[in-house]
Amino acid sequence: MPDLQPPDAQFLVGAMGWLELGLPAEAHRELDRIAPAHQQHPDVLEMRWQVCAAQPDWSGALRAAEALVAAAPERDSGWIHRAYALRRAPGGSLQHAWDALRPAADRFPRNALVPFNLACYAAQFGRLDEAWDWLQRAMKTADNASAIRQMALADDDLKPLWDRLRQT
Repeated sequence: MPDLQPPDAQFLVGAMGWLELGLPAEAHRELDRIAPAHQQHPDVLEMRWQVCAAQPDWSGALRAAEALVAAAPERDSGWIHRAYALRRAPGGSLQHAWDALRPAADRFPRNALVPFNLACYAAQFGRLDEAWDWLQRAMKTADNASAIRQMALADDDLKPLWDRLRQT
């Protein structure tokens, strides 16, 4: 898909700036200034997800993530965002998040965040051996395994694995 052109590109950059300042409502208004023809651009959808997540508006985040997966299925972020929102949106659940993200593990074998999130979900299901396997896969896939390890030790979803992780 072609890059956004002015003025829409400036509106997108403006939204990023507002979000960095911790002002998601202003970022949302900036995104709304983008032409209707470009509202489904993957970069716009990615930013819209971030804005909705910051508010938090999980229904809006889910809509943005689903549109992102449809518009750019090759972008791993859409798959991760969709699962994250599915876990939190009204009517969503951990199972919905798992079901949405599990195919991404095969589709994006080089992305460490997919198995990391699957490890989180498996741990919350109480499937700790499976969670450990997913976490190991995330660390093997990552450019920086120690960063994944530190993320895991800071993520409450993975708390059941912390002792085991500290021993390795």
